[in-house]
Amino acid sequence: MVDNLIVINPRGFCAGVEMAIKALSWMLKIFPTPIYCYHEIVHNDWIVEVFKKNGVIFVESPQEIPTDSVAMLSAHGTSPEIKERFLKKSSIMIDSVCPLVTKVHHEAKTLSEKRTHIIYVGHSGHDEAVGAMGVAPKSMTLIESPEDLNKFIPENPNKVALLAQTTLAISEWDNILERSKDLYPNLIVPRKSDLCYATTNRQEAAKEIAPEVNTILVVGSSTSSNTKALVKTINNLDTEVYMLNNVDEINKIKNLGKRVAITAGASAPDHIVQEIINKINPKKIEYFINTEEEEYFPLPIELRKIYKNTEVLLNQIFPKSKNNKSNRIFANDREWTATDALVAL
Repeated sequence: MVDNLIVINPRGFCAGVEMAIKALSWMLKIFPTPIYCYHEIVHNDWIVEVFKKNGVIFVESPQEIPTDSVAMLSAHGTSPEIKERFLKKSSIMIDSVCPLVTKVHHEAKTLSEKRTHIIYVGHSGHDEAVGAMGVAPKSMTLIESPEDLNKFIPENPNKVALLAQTTLAISEWDNILERSKDLYPNLIVPRKSDLCYATTNRQEAAKEIAPEVNTILVVGSSTSSNTKALVKTINNLDTEVYMLNNVDEINKIKNLGKRVAITAGASAPDHIVQEIINKINPKKIEYFINTEEEEYFPLPIELRKIYKNTEVLLNQIFPKSKNNKSNRIFANDREWTATDALVAL
């Protein structure tokens, strides 16, 4: 029996995931299905299944979509070449890339134009890393560990930069950063870290609470890089940690201990967290807040333009209401959440 369960905040959806889920949900409302999405919209099994059931087909190549179809690009970012191919083949294409990933793409493009070689710290094969490496493939080398740096021989050691996949564990980045500084005294690094604020916040919160508990439960899917980074961070603290994709997986844990904490990766829906809390049924629930997150990313500009044009058309067809308010079909998306959007499907 668990005596105390500590619910960690912040946890769950980040601003980029919120934006991407809301965008794809609204596409299902205004376009006929199927809608084709390049990569999983976010790396969470439950969310992907919800969208599949509602007419979204997830693909790994522009070759998989029919000509003149409706397409969305995932939150993880897409290389310029692949994006151009989707643009040519689809009738409508919406890019739901996270703005923090866009920042890294812009940095890679700018540095490559200055003939600087870029060490990109990321996970080989991950959707975000694939997209970023495609920005300037001839000027970038993927590194996954400090040991990989020994195999990297730059053409000009004085023109080397270091960029990162946004969802890394802090320790992964720090270890490679320190080793790179030793190797390249003139190393170029971004003024503001490439690491996602949400990924960092969840790791820092877990580190702060770890000494007070026997076990930490991390809700999220095994495909989620930031969830795995969170688990890795806790593992490094010698605290018992379990990754749970759904409530049923709690049954595989024989002994949670008396004091347990629960958190969630940036793409994990909170209803799964609540289901697990109910399943554990602790004697007491406490809440720990490490920091407040107020970040907001607007819907993709292409989608906002479509909404605006549709709103103008409807106002031409239908008169304004008596209080002189327009017939808006698109309320301020700050007023509703990704959870609201998923429930409405």
